[in-house]
Amino acid sequence: MMVVRLIQADDHEALRELARKTGPGFTSLQDNDEQVAAKLSSALQTFDPETRPEDALYLFVMEDTETGEVVGISGIEAAVGLNDPWYNYRVGTLVHASRELEVYNQLHTLTITNDHTGYSELCTLFLAPDARHSKHGSLLSKSRFMFMAEFSHLFNEHLIAEMRGYSDENGISPFWEGLGRHFFSLDFSEADKLSSMDKVFIAELMPKNTIYTNLLPEDAQQAIGQTHQNTTPARKLLENEGMRYTGYVDIFDGGPTLVARTDDIRAIQDSHYVKARIDEHPPEGELYLVSSNDFKDFRCCMTALTSVGKHVVTLTPDVAEALNITEGSTVRVVPLSSGRRF
Repeated sequence: MMVVRLIQADDHEALRELARKTGPGFTSLQDNDEQVAAKLSSALQTFDPETRPEDALYLFVMEDTETGEVVGISGIEAAVGLNDPWYNYRVGTLVHASRELEVYNQLHTLTITNDHTGYSELCTLFLAPDARHSKHGSLLSKSRFMFMAEFSHLFNEHLIAEMRGYSDENGISPFWEGLGRHFFSLDFSEADKLSSMDKVFIAELMPKNTIYTNLLPEDAQQAIGQTHQNTTPARKLLENEGMRYTGYVDIFDGGPTLVARTDDIRAIQDSHYVKARIDEHPPEGELYLVSSNDFKDFRCCMTALTSVGKHVVTLTPDVAEALNITEGSTVRVVPLSSGRRF
């Protein structure tokens, strides 16, 4: 069984191993000792009484309860852009027209913005390749919504998620090659790595004026708003929960930024409390997310549930143990799939 829980200090080696598998363009968890250590430190510091709520980074790991192996990670930034600037491009349209010449052209543009400053962000979603089955990705991603539903006061009313942009089989980003390289004089992987550690150089080197996309190479234009093939399932999952692409893209690889009102997310909106009844006989039925309501020991599992009245559900002892709950404990539940509601 898989359980999603908050990261702990002794997860460092597991986090480092996951970072070795992420690949180019995965900005928030790179194959870099310094970045991994800094990320873990930030996550642990979240629970320091001196840490402001808006500075919190909630990191979760997915653990196989049978082997103890950590096979995935996901995170939530409480607010972006309050300490370091948060940049992306807004895709817009300018019209150039002349009645006399009978010319009317709609041209797409890119404008650097900080429009999402203060928004909460879903981040750092990565599942080890050999664990990408049995809906583990859905559990890893959507468990964050259960945490946000439980502790909604910690998050902004708006939520974003940056999707990794398109790159070819060699890890080359056509968007970067067509635009970013001209201003940064760096390989994509190097610029991406630097951006995860220090964003000051972005403000110093990025073009300040509006960019006409028709001046970019054709493959760079085509990459705007497109998702890396390994990230497409994660994008579809978030879109099924209510997040949408609204014309904002990453400044490095052109990947789409998905946006939603936090309360409009299906799993947040539809989740609710029930009491746990523990029984040896495994229930049959639809898959659900089930989470505990302990802040520092938050846990979330995926299991089939048979509703027993309006306010009680039956859980197996294995699920109860994974959630660290007992008979009669209050848990939060929601259908795993957005196709059907409770």
